[in-house]
Order: sequence, then structure tokens, then C-alpha cells
Amino acid sequence: MLSRRIPQWLQGMLRGAAMAGLAAVLPLSAHAADPKFPTAAVNTTGLAVTDDVVTVGQLHSVTGTMALSETGSVEAERLAITEINKAGGVLGRQIKIVQEDGASDWPTFAEKAKKLLVQDKAAAVFGCWTSASRKAVLPVFEKENGMLYYPTFYEGLEASKNVIYTGQEATQQIIWGLNWANKEKGAKTFFLIGSDYIWPRTSNKIARFHIERYLKDCKVVGEEYYPLGYTEFQSLINKVKLAKPNCIYSIIVGGSNVSWYKQLKAAGITGESLAKKKQILLTISTTEDEVRGIGGENVAGFYACMKYFQSLDNPNNKAFVPAFKAMWGKDSVIGDVSQAAYLGPWLWKATVEKAGSFDIDKIAAASEGVEFKGAPEGYVRIHKNHHLWSKARIGEMKLDGQYNVIAESPDLIEPNPFPKGYQ
Repeated sequence: MLSRRIPQWLQGMLRGAAMAGLAAVLPLSAHAADPKFPTAAVNTTGLAVTDDVVTVGQLHSVTGTMALSETGSVEAERLAITEINKAGGVLGRQIKIVQEDGASDWPTFAEKAKKLLVQDKAAAVFGCWTSASRKAVLPVFEKENGMLYYPTFYEGLEASKNVIYTGQEATQQIIWGLNWANKEKGAKTFFLIGSDYIWPRTSNKIARFHIERYLKDCKVVGEEYYPLGYTEFQSLINKVKLAKPNCIYSIIVGGSNVSWYKQLKAAGITGESLAKKKQILLTISTTEDEVRGIGGENVAGFYACMKYFQSLDNPNNKAFVPAFKAMWGKDSVIGDVSQAAYLGPWLWKATVEKAGSFDIDKIAAASEGVEFKGAPEGYVRIHKNHHLWSKARIGEMKLDGQYNVIAESPDLIEPNPFPKGYQ
């Protein structure tokens, strides 16, 4: 069953041409090849690059439990590619998209990744959301020497020549957020909750280590995991009530978020009720995309640690939000991962132009130091470890489904996917 979050154009495409394995192509304007970058010189490895067109892949879940979270990434990447094409494309070539659906199934992600690289010869792929899907496709990208732009905040403990991680890793989100909860909200006891796969489990392993090792007199009073798509959280809620943690630390993902937050409210656990008891709920997985499906009335007063919120007040974001809504509808929303997905095509374009080539090895070598001054989150730059220098922020959820940004790191945080002592 297709999520109500998926726009009509995408539902039709998936039922038709894309699900049959055909290319989903943005309209291509008439464009002459740039004589400074002849195809023979910028494409020496047989990628799908002609004098006029360069083919890229999109690989996200637009069906299944993860569609609630991932559809925004598809939309954001398409906005970026549309803007790039209107501005002249990449090395004088317009971008063509081949769309594939990972269908919230990790083996399917691996299968579709191989198709995009081997059959479609995509010059880059923008895709995945969960760490499970990324781990499933990583061996394919490394074996076939493709380049993946991965947009989701994740647990770290990984770096690959064949991946640019445009979301934040643990030191930029988990550790910074826990420090905020401890210092600003006085949290001493933490109940760790997650969906049952690699990202929540590894993230909570890092969180537990940080709480017990680096936060003075703090401890974990509970830790629970539930399958993707799980909907019956009453037993968990009872455990949380008994443990009475200062901080409910939530890493529930996908469609399960709807049941989780609605059942919390039904049990009397709201932002207002927690505040009276000097407790908080802090999440690193619930963005505006999920809140749209959950309903702001079920999450108001809870907190999230992200690097981007739609409500950010800066010139880049003031241009980005209206452009997104103009393309996808006035009621559309933009979450942290969607914004990070928007960065992917722009960073790829900048890297290709720096390298003067679409060749993967040359792009990998040229990535360090590539910056995007037009990022809606403010400013980002690629580190030599293929992660981004980014800020961290705390947002308080509001009734209207948006966030009030209440805290921000003073500087860009250097990405460190292998923090000492946390592995």
C-alpha cells in the first residue's frame, strides 16, 4: 500500500514505468555540450555520460514503512537537480534520473543499487535512508566503484571512498544532544528506545557509553527495541512510566512513529506533563516529515537534535523553503534528512566541476574541501573523511508540526566517524 505522504506523480510513476525498470527522466532542455569538457576526457570509465546528458540514480523507499521518511528525500533531490539543470547542468550536461524503489527492504536496495551501477551506469546515486539499507548497498558501490550520496544522520563508525555522507554522524548529533540534555535540562537518568536494526542499536550503544562514561552521575535506566513497522507500544510505555527517566531518548523510525507518539499522548505522556515532572523526550529520528504523519498535537513540547529545521532563519533557507513548496505543494514539509538530500546533487556538481571529470576515482579524490555556501542549513564543507562539517541544533516541537530552534552549536562541528573510545 502506498503511503498517503507520496505525491500523485510519484505513485503513478512507481506503478508504471519506474517499477518496470524504465528511466524516470526530468524534462531536458536543449543544451549544447561544453567544448572545454569533451566526453572522451570527462568520462574515461564508461559511465552514462554523453555530450548532452549525464545519468544519475535515485534509490529510496517510496513504498513500505520507510516511505513516510524517505519520500521527502526524493522530492529534495529532484528540486536540486531541477535547479541545476536550469542553471546549465554539470559540465555542460543536463541531468537525467533513473528512479528505483528500495521498498523498505534491504536486499532490494542491494539489487537496485547493482542495477543502477551495472546496467544504467549511473554517474552518481542519491539514496538510502536507514543504515541497514546503506550497509546493504555499500559492498555493491565499493565493488562496482560507484558513488553514493547518503543523506541520513547515522551512527558513524564508517567511512568509504565510495560514499559522501551529507547527514551528521554521532559526534555531531548523539553526543552533542546528550550533553545539551544533561547541562540545560538537568537529565541524569536516560531510557533508550529504538527500532530494531543497526542504526538505533549502535546509536544507543554510543549513547550509553557517553552517558555512563562522560556525563557525571548519570545512568541508563532502560533500553528497549522494536521491529520496523511495530505499532503496539503500551508495554513499553508502562516500562517508561515505572522507570521515571529524566530523559526518554527515542530512536523510533518510519511509520512506527505514528503509533508511538499517539500512544504516548493517550497514556498521558506529553511535553507539558513531562515538563511538570522535570522530564523530557529527546529524539534524533523524528523530523518534520514524520511529524506531518504523526500530528503536531501528539508531539508538542518534545525535543529533537538535528542540524536542520524548516524554521531556520537564514537567507539560504528563506529561498529554499518557498522553492520546495512551489514544486511539491504549499502543505509540504521539509525535515533534516530531506535538506541533507538536497545537498547531495549540489555537492556532486561542485565536485565534478572541481575534478573536471565524472570519473568516480577523480571525484573521490577531489571531494575534500568542496563547499556549498547555499546550503539551507547555512554552510557545509566536505571533510577528507567524506562527511560534512555541520552545526548541531535543538528544536522544540510545536502544535503546527514545526520546530522552535532553542539551541545551536556555536561553530561547525568537525565530523569524527571513529571517535576514540566509542567503537
